[in-house]
Amino acid sequence: MQLAERGAAGNTVTAYRRDLEHLADYLQRADISLQSVSEADLRTYMRDLHRSGSAPATAARRRSAFRQFYAFLHGEGLRNDDPAAGLDAPRRARSLPKILSPDEVLRLFDAAAAHQGPEGRRLVCLLELVYCAGLRVSELVGLPYPPTDRDARLLIIRGKGDKERLVPLHDAALAALGAYLEVRSHFLPGAAKASPWLFPSRARQGFLTRARFFQMLDTLALEAGLDPAKVSPHVLRHAFATHLLEGGADLRAVQRMLGHADIATTQIYTHVVEERLKALVNQHHPLAGGTG
Repeated sequence: MQLAERGAAGNTVTAYRRDLEHLADYLQRADISLQSVSEADLRTYMRDLHRSGSAPATAARRRSAFRQFYAFLHGEGLRNDDPAAGLDAPRRARSLPKILSPDEVLRLFDAAAAHQGPEGRRLVCLLELVYCAGLRVSELVGLPYPPTDRDARLLIIRGKGDKERLVPLHDAALAALGAYLEVRSHFLPGAAKASPWLFPSRARQGFLTRARFFQMLDTLALEAGLDPAKVSPHVLRHAFATHLLEGGADLRAVQRMLGHADIATTQIYTHVVEERLKALVNQHHPLAGGTG
């Protein structure tokens, strides 16, 4: 069901399987099967999970797996009730995402612009798309060719759950994309004359790998005088969302561009903006450090 109906990623399915196997092993000690478990059994399991020192994120993921599993059994008529429906969500402190300042992003772009030849054009294009369209790294390296709609201003992205979305490209991103497309054939593997990928490569899967892009960003960060540990594709995606909101963008529009199913996921960036504003006031207001 997860694969066929929801288009869940392989890693998600694997994680849910591990979570259900963990529950099954726990229940087996009390001679209880997964299918016959009660709500009280599940609550006992969750309490023991907490007492054992499991991270809140782990407990939250397992609760999600159980809720979906038992909702499926109930929906298919394999159980008359749903024992996981009443499970409370574990409290978890949500850390704010790490981002780069606009100045730090500009330093990355300046460092990328110093690179010459086809590799330089590709690097600038990659950076423009990951930051100016807020792409996940898997979405970036897996972009199809051609990557835009008919009027060439909207980037076509196939994201989580195989859902498609469109993200507008501004003039600088369009210029970088156009400059790269002029030299794209340089990266076609072997004697190939065509490729279905925007960023073809000699790698086994036929397109630029995630690992290679991470390496490129590490090098670029050093050239820009930044700590490579602070720079990653996801940090640039966070920066995209935060900088848009700081500039007055609508939260719903940012949600659509990021491809978030739930706006609550996007709202975390409003907290980032609030924290940055507080820091700005504390740093620059003449009375911020005074006694009043």
